[in-house]
Amino acid sequence: MAVGLVNELTPGERRGRAFPQPQDLVVAAAQGLRGGYPEHREVTGAEAAELADLAAHLRVVFEAVASQDLDAAAHQVNRLLDESRARPMLSRHGGEPWHLHFHGTGGTMSGDWAASCATGLAIVLGGEFADRLGVCTAPHCDRVYVDVSRNGARRFCSTACQNRVKTAAFRARAKGG
Repeated sequence: MAVGLVNELTPGERRGRAFPQPQDLVVAAAQGLRGGYPEHREVTGAEAAELADLAAHLRVVFEAVASQDLDAAAHQVNRLLDESRARPMLSRHGGEPWHLHFHGTGGTMSGDWAASCATGLAIVLGGEFADRLGVCTAPHCDRVYVDVSRNGARRFCSTACQNRVKTAAFRARAKGG
C-alpha cells in the first residue's frame, strides 16, 4: 500500500518522463489505494490531500533506504508510528475472519493508513529484509518498490524501466562496436 500511495501521489519522474503532482488527487489516491484493495471505497478531496501528505512522508523512508541510511529511515518510520498512534488490534468485519489492524476505531482514513503503512515498514526495517525497499535506478525514474524476488537483486520499479535500461545498453554497445 505504501508503494501505491508513494508512486501515485508524489511528484518526480516515471519511466523516463516527468511525473508532476497529480492534478486530480482524488483519482490518484483512489488508484494508489486500489492497487492493494481493488474494492476500496471512494476517497474525498480532503482525504486525498491527507493521503498525498502521507505519501510524501512515506517516500522519505524509501529514499533513505535506497541511500543506505537506515537510521534516517527508522527515525521517519518511528515518527509516523508515533503520529498515527499505531497499535495492534484484532478486528473482524465485513464477513472476514479475525485479522490484525494497526489502528483503532474512529480514526481518519489517512491516519489509519499511516498507522498500517508505518507498521508494515517498521516490520521490514526491523528484520532481515530492510534492504528490500528501493527507488528505481533507471534514468529519469524515481518510483519506489518493495523487492519480493527470491535473490533480492531488484533495481527497477517495473519491467518497463528494466527493459528501457537494457535497450539503451544494447544500443550503446551496438553503436560502439
